[in-house]
Amino acid sequence: MVKPVRLAALIVALLTGLHTGAPHASAQPPNVVIQWNQILQTLFGNPPGPQLRALPMMHIAMFDAINSIEEVYTPYRVLVQASHGASAEAAAATAARDVLAALYPAQQATFDKALATQLARIPPGLAGQGMAVGRQAALAVLEWRQSDGWPAAITPDPTYVLPPFPGLWQPAPANSPATFTFFSQVVPFALLTSTQFLPLAPPTLTSARYVADFNEVKLLGSVTSVARTPEQTLMAQVFAGVNTTIGFFHVWNIVAGDVAQSQGLSLIDTARLFVLVNVGLHDGLQTSFTSKFVYGLWRPITAIQRADEDLNPETDPDPTWTPLLGTPPYPTYAGNAACLSAAAARALQLALGRDDVPFSITWARTMGLPPVTRDFTGFWQLAEQQARSRIYGGIHFQFDSDASQAACAKVSEFTDSHFMRLR
Repeated sequence: MVKPVRLAALIVALLTGLHTGAPHASAQPPNVVIQWNQILQTLFGNPPGPQLRALPMMHIAMFDAINSIEEVYTPYRVLVQASHGASAEAAAATAARDVLAALYPAQQATFDKALATQLARIPPGLAGQGMAVGRQAALAVLEWRQSDGWPAAITPDPTYVLPPFPGLWQPAPANSPATFTFFSQVVPFALLTSTQFLPLAPPTLTSARYVADFNEVKLLGSVTSVARTPEQTLMAQVFAGVNTTIGFFHVWNIVAGDVAQSQGLSLIDTARLFVLVNVGLHDGLQTSFTSKFVYGLWRPITAIQRADEDLNPETDPDPTWTPLLGTPPYPTYAGNAACLSAAAARALQLALGRDDVPFSITWARTMGLPPVTRDFTGFWQLAEQQARSRIYGGIHFQFDSDASQAACAKVSEFTDSHFMRLR
């Protein structure tokens, strides 16, 4: 896998034919769709933020640019009139450059250099025709998302305050206001509304399911747990981005690029795969975040420390209980990590028509720690492990993950059935 490095250094590697190096990847260098995905990945870190918007915007523009020339699928947003012989590679690269230059103007010189290197390999006449298509595809996406509800910066919302009743979310650690309260009002990329696949209400505090999942996370998720295995501890940490710069969005985009190469996907099908994955990540995460603020359920740290208030004799309090991972600043239900992984895994299944595609992931680590490599036999296996890692980390109940897996897989199914259909 490509290790996160400085943007300029990565572009040199990409444009000189260096591929990801995954055990199952093709020996061919990545195509322009994968190259621009890798360029964009260098611009963001682990916490979700502007990349949620940038990834689907760039990939939709690239898909529509390529598809306007090849005309294999129905468009996602726009079908641009293209001249005969226009270069699809030039169209895709130009679309990516224009979207990213608009979103990250400080990096425009770097994007221009990458585009120039790619265009130099294409006959000028064909490149120019493709560039014209790419510009129009990018413009259509930029205009569409101009007022989509995404703020310029993501900041805590001190106005989101719930009464300190049993079961309701409270900041943990103290004085940490909620974030992402705005997300339900953002215009989705594919869904009709942010509540289209809203999960059903979580279990009540007196239910048997609540007791079972409460006791499980209490046992396995504590920072001092002796029931959690060393492997479970390690994977909880790397999936959470602890001592590594590879987060959820990196992982699923790296996997998408690797399997696109290993399966020999065409340029247009590579573009379609990345759209499905990244629209799934955006609209899936929007679904789980919306659920969080609809239900406002407390996190395990609060539930366990205040279990003497939940009217359930089968849950014992531990006022000193602390999770392995830091608790995110928003309610627990439904789980974000499980939602992201379910949406992405389902998108890959749909794009490839199967789940049993082997791949590996390597987490490069900081602080002198050795890298961590794990092999997977299919996409859902990775999704399951990511979901379970949040219980081992002590920041979710299993019912949080189950709800997300059921709801967020539907996001990718909806996108696949309503966009980019074969003509």
